[in-house]
Amino acid sequence: MMQHEPGTVGGTPARPAGIAVTARAGVRVTAHVTDTVAALAMVGDLAMGQPASHSPRVALLAARVAETDGASPEGLATARLVALLRWSGSTANATGFAALLGDDVGGRGAMLARTLPAGHGLTFANALPLARLHCEVAGDIARMLWLPAGVEEGLRHLFEHANGNGLPARLHGDAVPATVFHVALAGDLDVLARAHGLPEALRVIGRLAGRKYPAHLVRSMVPHARDWLDGLDDAAPPPAANGDAPLALVADVLELKLPWLAGHARRAAAIARDAAALSGLPPAEQRCLERAALLHGTGRAAIPNRVWDRPGRLRKAEWDLVRRLPYWTGQLVHRVPALAAEARLAAHAYERLDGSGYFRRLTADALTPAQRLLAAAVAWTALRSPRPWRAPYSPAAATALLAAQAGRFDRQAVDAVIAAAAMQPARLRADPLSEREADVLRRIGTGAGISSVARALRISTGAVRTHAASIFDKLDCASRPAAVLKALALGLM
Repeated sequence: MMQHEPGTVGGTPARPAGIAVTARAGVRVTAHVTDTVAALAMVGDLAMGQPASHSPRVALLAARVAETDGASPEGLATARLVALLRWSGSTANATGFAALLGDDVGGRGAMLARTLPAGHGLTFANALPLARLHCEVAGDIARMLWLPAGVEEGLRHLFEHANGNGLPARLHGDAVPATVFHVALAGDLDVLARAHGLPEALRVIGRLAGRKYPAHLVRSMVPHARDWLDGLDDAAPPPAANGDAPLALVADVLELKLPWLAGHARRAAAIARDAAALSGLPPAEQRCLERAALLHGTGRAAIPNRVWDRPGRLRKAEWDLVRRLPYWTGQLVHRVPALAAEARLAAHAYERLDGSGYFRRLTADALTPAQRLLAAAVAWTALRSPRPWRAPYSPAAATALLAAQAGRFDRQAVDAVIAAAAMQPARLRADPLSEREADVLRRIGTGAGISSVARALRISTGAVRTHAASIFDKLDCASRPAAVLKALALGLM
C-alpha cells in the first residue's frame, strides 16, 4: 500500500510521512528578513496553540510597553523582533511537551492561558530542559538571521523572571534583559485578555507584578491596556529588519517538531525545482514552485505530534486534523503577503487529480502543472524517506507506487520528478565534521537513539557519545535540535 506525506490511499486514511536526511542542501532561496521572521512567527504561534495573528499583536504591544518604560528606538525595535520570534524555538521542544502534556499544541495553548487541568504534571524540574532547548534554538535563529545582539540575548533568556525564579538561568532583576519583561507582559496581556477577558487578565497580571515582571511596568501598562488592545487591528508592525535570509530556515525550524522530518522540505524543493526545469515551466514558475515546496508543510505546526507519530491508521478525528494542514499553510497569504503566490501554491501540495486530496478536494481540471509537480515531488520525497515505522522505499518501489496511483498523480509530473530525483547527489559534504561524525549526526538528527545508532554503524555506544560530543562542540551547540538546525544550514544533512 502506498504511503505518502500525508495522504489517502483508496479513499482511506494513510500514514502521514516526512523526511530525507541524505538529500543535498542545494536550496539557496532567500526572502526578505522581514518576511522570513513573519513566517517563523506564524509557525511558532501555531505550534503554541495560538492564532496566527498572536505574535504580530504581541510585537505591537511589546513596543508600547517598552515605550512607556523609556526604551530607545533601538529598544522598541528589539522588543518587536523578540516578540515575533519568541516562539520560534517551540518546535524544538514539541516532543518533550507532547510527552508531558499529551498534546504539544493544545497543552501549550492551555499553559499560556493558565487553564491547564489539575494534575497536568508540568513542574519546574521537567520544564527546565525544555526551556533551555527553546531558548538555545531561538537564539540560534536570531544569529542565523544576523539580527542585532540584543534580539539574540532576549531570546536566549525568554523565560526569566524579575524575582529570579524564571528559566533557563534564573537571572534576577537587572540581570534580565529589559526586552524580556516588555515581551512577557505584552504576551500575557494578549493571551489572557483573549482567554478570560481584560478585567480578569489584569487581575492575573497584577498578581504576577514584582514576580514575573517588574511592578512598575504593570502600573504603567494598566491605564492603557484597553486602548492598546482595541487599536491592534488598525495597526501594522513596522519592518522587522533589513536584508535577506534563507527561506529554507522556515522549513528547517518547522521540521524540528518531528525529528524524523528533518530535511524533508529541502529535498522536496530541490526535486520540484529540477522537475519544473525538465518540464519546461517558465523560470518565474520554477522559482515559485521551489519556494512553495519549502513552505508546503507550514501548517503541520498546528497539528499535535501524537497525530504525526501514530504508527497505525489515523482515527477520523485525527484525519480531520491532517486535512487542515494545507489550510493553515494557506494562511501565510495573510501573514506574509510578499509570499502570497508561494503560499497559494504550497496549499495545493496534497490535492489529487481524482478529487481525493485535501483540503479543497480539487480535481484534474482545476490543478495547474505547477500544482501537479508539487504534489508529485512531495509524495516522492516522502516515499523515499525513512520513517520510525518503516524503511525508505527503493526508487523502483516508489516509482511503482506512484505509477499505481495514475488516477491521482499526473503521469508527466511523476516522470519529471523521478528524473529530477535521479539528478540529486547521493551524499552531502561532511566538513567541518569527519565522515563518521556526519553519519552519526544524520542518524541522531532523525531521532535515533544512541543504541540504535551504535548498532547501525557497528560501533560502541561510548563511541557514539564521543562523536556526538564532538559534533556539538564543532557546531557550537548543546542539543540535538540546535545541531540539526545548523547542520541543515551548512549542508551537512
